[in-house]
Amino acid sequence: LDPAPLPDCSIDEQVTRVAWLNRSNILYAGNDKWSIDPRVRLLTNSPAEFSILIARVELWDEGLYTCSFQTQAKPHTAQVYLIVHVPARITNISSAVTVNEGSDVNLLCMATGKPEPTVTWRQLRDGFTSEGEYLEITEINRQQAGEYECLTANGVSGADSKRVLITVNCESTFGLPPPGGSHPASGRGLAGSVGQAMESGACPLLGAPAPLR
Repeated sequence: LDPAPLPDCSIDEQVTRVAWLNRSNILYAGNDKWSIDPRVRLLTNSPAEFSILIARVELWDEGLYTCSFQTQAKPHTAQVYLIVHVPARITNISSAVTVNEGSDVNLLCMATGKPEPTVTWRQLRDGFTSEGEYLEITEINRQQAGEYECLTANGVSGADSKRVLITVNCESTFGLPPPGGSHPASGRGLAGSVGQAMESGACPLLGAPAPLR
């Protein structure tokens, strides 16, 4: 993630000691570095300003930071709460699936991020959308076969997306004869490929894998 310069700790010539702390752990005391984290470094230590920088901020850096300084009269503190945002990312998604027509299909898409991201499923062919990690399709039909996209976002950076292919197996369908034609003498309920192009004058055969004629 991006570096996080903590807000300036404004001081004056009356200050005798100054330090930055995180959860009671001293990060810097004057020019002396106490933190063993190589990402933490001193930006400015002048009579008017004392500031530090945390490079490559991680989620666990979130929390309360305190600038403590001592004047000749009494000690003072100034505090800031660092909030870390994490881009939305898909961490787990269902694999491609092949099912028989009429079966139930369940797809899962899990995402992480901060703030908590939204998850949306979308059928690429028809544009159908469904909110949430789980997509449940009851008694799927051949028109619902194809690619489904999972999209997650939380406003921190660009959205993340991945796709899942659903293949639907179905029995061959023998339609009405073409004009002037006739039914074939016989036929069996064989499996054919969904969306297969039909030859002129041929009976429509739908299914997967490819049908036998």
